[in-house]
Amino acid sequence: MELHVGHSLIAPGSPTRAGVSVGSRNVWEQGRNTPVDRSTAAGDRRTVADMSIDTTTDDASAEIVTPDERPPDEPVARLVHPRAIRWLHWINFPLLMIMIWSGLRIYWAEDVYALGIGSWQWFAFFPDAVYETFGLERRLARGMAFHFAFGWLFVINGAIYATYLLATREWRHILPDRHAAREAKDVVLHDLHIKKTAPPQGKYNAAQRISYTAVLVMALIIVVSGFAIYKPTQLYPLPLLFGGYQGARLVHFWMTIGLGLFFVVHVLQVLRAGWGNFRSMVTGYVIERRSPTNSVAGVPPSGTDDTENVGSEPEEVAR
Repeated sequence: MELHVGHSLIAPGSPTRAGVSVGSRNVWEQGRNTPVDRSTAAGDRRTVADMSIDTTTDDASAEIVTPDERPPDEPVARLVHPRAIRWLHWINFPLLMIMIWSGLRIYWAEDVYALGIGSWQWFAFFPDAVYETFGLERRLARGMAFHFAFGWLFVINGAIYATYLLATREWRHILPDRHAAREAKDVVLHDLHIKKTAPPQGKYNAAQRISYTAVLVMALIIVVSGFAIYKPTQLYPLPLLFGGYQGARLVHFWMTIGLGLFFVVHVLQVLRAGWGNFRSMVTGYVIERRSPTNSVAGVPPSGTDDTENVGSEPEEVAR
């Protein structure tokens, strides 16, 4: 029986803690001190994925598989979302839900906004059925308590995220470039199955980069306008940025509506992209197939369908 683990070879007769075989300590010491044949070890470039357990032969030789000799369709895991991005993303999710839920309880006390023209009103924010269904009515004090408490956590999480983007230069993957508008149009046409060929992309496509940047701007406006509403007297110059207290409240409301719409579209797009896309935000990795036309693993050619998801980070771990 042979146990191959990376560069290690545990041959019969060698004592191990797992009890593979039993031998004297002298034999073990002699085997441990035997010089290693460098000519054989130099070619052994086995990875964790090449780990195998062979119980069918006593032959001490093993087949050496180098990375370049792997099958073209071998799965490869490639890092696309760093750990900090994933943590901040999933922490922000419940915080945002609590902020919207508590904000609606506050808004119930004076729900003055509606869609319409002049005296004609098309839709009021929000119908009584919405308040009754979600239990939002007559809970103003509790809504304010939750909103002001979790608002600080929302701000802290956002500040850490912004700092991380700047410190690691991850912002380069998010901010749109001068070609983003044209490429975003092509992305939308491709998603609608009007255009067959998907435009080239990096970690995010052009439509994602524009929408993610817009969300960051909206979140900043929500925070600033929220402070203007929270402390209009103590932070008196702040409400002037929005034309006064009522202006700050109006901007705060509509930016929240925009953030909610983005969240709905974002979830639908994740469902459309499939399990691989969702998994990448949980584990940080996407599973790809090594393209036979590339000598570098994990870098698929543009326009191929060999990957479940495409990013820009070169790091890979063979599965």
